[in-house]
Amino acid sequence: MKIAESDLIINPDGSIYHLNLLPGDVADTVITVGDPDRVGEVSKYFDRIEFKKGKREFITHTGFVGDKRVTVLSTGIGTDNIDIVFNELDALVNIDFETREVKKDLTSLNIIRVGTSGAVQPDVPMGTILASSFGLGMDALMNYYIHELSGDERSLLDDIKIHFAHLKNINPYLTSANDVLLNTIGKDMEKGITVTAPGFYAPQGRQVRAKNAVPDFIGSINSFKSNQNRITNLEMETAGIYALAKVLGHKALSVNAILASRVKLEFSKEPNKIVEKAIKMVLERI
Repeated sequence: MKIAESDLIINPDGSIYHLNLLPGDVADTVITVGDPDRVGEVSKYFDRIEFKKGKREFITHTGFVGDKRVTVLSTGIGTDNIDIVFNELDALVNIDFETREVKKDLTSLNIIRVGTSGAVQPDVPMGTILASSFGLGMDALMNYYIHELSGDERSLLDDIKIHFAHLKNINPYLTSANDVLLNTIGKDMEKGITVTAPGFYAPQGRQVRAKNAVPDFIGSINSFKSNQNRITNLEMETAGIYALAKVLGHKALSVNAILASRVKLEFSKEPNKIVEKAIKMVLERI
């Protein structure tokens, strides 16, 4: 079936609507970052930059690390942006823009998020580089997609729903990291369940002036345990990345630079050094 012009919007120059990229612009290995300024902090380590493009908050650099072609792309903040980025990345490699039909032979991208996060366990110190074994979404994104769970995911999610039964208006979803990426890019990193929130302040248990509707949110998440699985950190993209990657047939891993301790109420005085450490680790391992 042809995909409607209103469902897949292609710009007059043949590029995809938001990312402003052409088919062929995307490497099979993609690093995503939230902050547009962080794209250059990754690509400065490339041996050669092929091109730079940008539109809105979506900045893309594609180049080479040795002989390996790599794309680094900023997503902006939140799973609403992840919805845009992942659908458009998939379209660029798996839809023929001339016929508007899905290609017979599909491409599976390796997508590695390098992002920042706050730890919710006292034994995960600032400066830790953590690989998310699971993404636990507290946002609503996956209410709009058919999302099949493995047996392990379903069992763990059942335990999570029991633990968070007091959160009446939240329907959490869960997806595991890709095993291959977790055991290569994420080897010897701290691992744990990463909670993805739909905001930075009250949805992550912060209180400034507006009063929180969920008391002791950090206590609720850091007290969860199921077998060897525990929640280690909190951010705003990982669950959407994992879930949409799985739905679309891509491989994903989230690598988190831990900048804050939410239980000790501390924030790093050298956040850029921690992020740079995470970037270097990922580039060395791809």
